[in-house]
Amino acid sequence: MSQIRPLIPLLITAGILIGGNGLQGTYISLRALQEGFSTSLIGLVGTGYNIGFAIGCIYVTRILRSIGHIRTFSAMAAIASAASIAMVLLIDPWFWFLMRLIAGICFASLFATVESWLNARVTNANRARTLSIYRLVDLGSVTAAQYLIPTVGIEGFQLFAIVSMALTLSLVPISFADRSSPGAPEAIRFDVKALWNISPLATIGCIVVGLTNSTFRSLGPIYAEGIGLSITAIATFMSVGIIGGVVLQYPLGLYSDRLDRRLIILLATFGSLLAGLFLALFAGSDEWLNFIGIFIFGAFAMPLYSLCSAHANDHAAEGQHALVSAGMLFFWSCGAIIGPLFASFMLDIFGPQALFIYTAAVLAAFMLYTLQRMTARSAVPAGARSMRFRNLLRTSSFFNKLAASPEDKKKV
Repeated sequence: MSQIRPLIPLLITAGILIGGNGLQGTYISLRALQEGFSTSLIGLVGTGYNIGFAIGCIYVTRILRSIGHIRTFSAMAAIASAASIAMVLLIDPWFWFLMRLIAGICFASLFATVESWLNARVTNANRARTLSIYRLVDLGSVTAAQYLIPTVGIEGFQLFAIVSMALTLSLVPISFADRSSPGAPEAIRFDVKALWNISPLATIGCIVVGLTNSTFRSLGPIYAEGIGLSITAIATFMSVGIIGGVVLQYPLGLYSDRLDRRLIILLATFGSLLAGLFLALFAGSDEWLNFIGIFIFGAFAMPLYSLCSAHANDHAAEGQHALVSAGMLFFWSCGAIIGPLFASFMLDIFGPQALFIYTAAVLAAFMLYTLQRMTARSAVPAGARSMRFRNLLRTSSFFNKLAASPEDKKKV
């Protein structure tokens, strides 16, 4: 613990940010529904956040190199706090789209700042423990934050104020961190063509994860409300899906290190597809069947991003792993921009079950593409792979470096 103690302020800050972001995503969808926004407009608001997140991923390293970690974090936390509280002042979908776009830029920058800072402070001796605590902070804060919605209620300004307060208070623990600011991180290079050449399957896979998983995070509350779940049950529904994502991460990752990784990607995609069809066709409005279905969906769907990233790294040459890390997050953001918007139109036309019909259709197409790629290219032998599977958060490209094992770290 003596080695972990200096990192505690940064981990607390990360918990506040992750929890506030998770709360805001669910709450805004429900509040927009209460305000009379159509499902397609709610999808548009969700798309605004993902556009902003993609912009933040591209430019945050330049900002960090220009003004440093402390100034970047302070500026982005203040802007995100203002954007959050401004949403209660004007209830308008286009204004909310703009505020969520600004929030996306800020959150991408905030996560990158914290994770870059952690990378500068973590050592090989405490890396595994720090990563474990970080994942617990992620899971705990997102889950706990969901239950503020039924506790406080979706009416009024209270939850907007709570999100704004959380973002402002995130400045406090980081202010007590080590006084020395980390050095400027290396510039991150985006090369779309190079990433496609490294692994077309991984590139398409990350887009698919954005099209499906991000759509669940944006429109899952709308689906749950549409089938008649209470506010408390909606919070549970979203939490169960997130918790489910933890269950199969390491088993799937372990087998992907030993077998053709594309087989495990195929298995995870098939499991997600079946869970989506179960939710769309059989769960109906039954609360427990929906909890079971979304738990299974999360268990298979959430590891797909990490599996695709690992597959890309299998084919990456020395010195290309940083490009893969940044590119995977960028392509995920591209899918996350399109998914909520397209799926929201389907929900407007066909009702809540269309969410998982859409998800299943996208996953079915990805299965076919995976099978095609398996015939077009031989698998990389397990002994020839430069990196093992790593359980990744889609917060910033710096998380890949944090999650790297000591022997992999120099390659990231």
